Amino acid sequence: MDTLFSQSERKVRRQNAPLAARMRPRSLEEYVGQEQAVGPDSWLRRAIEHDTLSSVILYGPAGTGKTTLARIIANTTHAEFVEVSAITGTVKDLRREIDAAEQRLLTSGRRTILFVDEIHRFNRTQQDALLHAVEDRVVVLVGATTENPYFEVNSALISRSRVVELEHLDDASIEKIVRRALADENGLAGAFELEDDAMREIVTMAGGDARAALTSLELASQMALPAGDAAAASAEHPVTIGTRHVLEANPRHGQPYDKAGDMHYDVISAFIKSMRGSDPDATLYWLARMIDAGEDPKFIARRIMIQASEDVGNADPQALLVAEAAFRSAEVIGYPECRINLAQAALYVALAPKSNAAEAGIDAALAEVRNGPRRDVPSYLRDRHRPGSEDYGEYLYPHDYPLGWVRQRYLPEGLARGAFFHPSPRGWESWRLEASARDRQDLEDAEGTQGGKPSANG
Repeated sequence: MDTLFSQSERKVRRQNAPLAARMRPRSLEEYVGQEQAVGPDSWLRRAIEHDTLSSVILYGPAGTGKTTLARIIANTTHAEFVEVSAITGTVKDLRREIDAAEQRLLTSGRRTILFVDEIHRFNRTQQDALLHAVEDRVVVLVGATTENPYFEVNSALISRSRVVELEHLDDASIEKIVRRALADENGLAGAFELEDDAMREIVTMAGGDARAALTSLELASQMALPAGDAAAASAEHPVTIGTRHVLEANPRHGQPYDKAGDMHYDVISAFIKSMRGSDPDATLYWLARMIDAGEDPKFIARRIMIQASEDVGNADPQALLVAEAAFRSAEVIGYPECRINLAQAALYVALAPKSNAAEAGIDAALAEVRNGPRRDVPSYLRDRHRPGSEDYGEYLYPHDYPLGWVRQRYLPEGLARGAFFHPSPRGWESWRLEASARDRQDLEDAEGTQGGKPSANG
């Protein structure tokens, strides 16, 4: 029962809560952004509005509105809404809530929505405890996670739920949220004005995170107040928040990066693709994102080494040596100086001529070995240190011939030259093959002039 005492208590809590908490939307009409997830024609919006929600996993970066959506569901549903902490909750807590939900369903027919924030923090046993309750609709699960649920959440639980992905908010949505906080009675209530440059700075720093934007706004408003006069701002005499206040409140502007989450994989993927795409500026940018976040320099160097063979290969064999030297530098030097070594190696790989012939060739050969028929080693290529080897065919020793080469089959029967190796027309690889082809043609021309005849194994 709501009393004057409970209303007063809520008011005090709200006044002392952070701006981001005070400005949390209470309905879908107040919710900003995420049109693909909760737009007018989306499944989730219809399910919330019609109170027909089935189990759902909300997946997305911090500050994109996962918990807010759960609160909106709590405000609009006729079902019982309960919450279990994935950080402090136990299997016993889950079973208690599931038992209560079952009793509620059997006695009054009322459904229970169980909200689990950061559901990926539940261990396997805790997630398993939810399975039958979710499958039998004893509870409707609403899970929220910043980690990819297909990796972090029990696959059986995923199959019983719908995954809805939320994305970083766009700049227009962040600006709308900030302007609403400036004017709203639960926010800054018109006591502050924000310069255009300061708004742009807050939006840029937020990086699509609404909570980060509101936190920046709140801190900047405190920096803008005259020293020792917290009551100086009012709707009649608003205080101006400038870029200087925003920067003072946020002395370091860092980009989002989670070394254990999806952002880690997205940034390293962009780094790799930039080197492969021969874009030095993009290569440096993504490298800087990792360095700034404190990514392990050996991890970065390993990726550069892989790219040196995967995407440069023998178009420029020197790339692998440069990458190996960068890895050694990361081991013995470390940050901050090894950032230069990493940059040099990454730029070398980005600017080098490209060939994926090594990767494509070994993968094609492995596919043949694993899926093809048995193929015997030609007798003249076999080891000679065994009884009966005198009956093997004649092996032609290349160094006994001009140019150190002689026509001879090295592949087993059924495979022809060019089955696996398809060189690029770039760099050392291309030059070396052209030179080899010219040498072989010269040798064959000489053999023809001198009446020579090719080997029986040619």
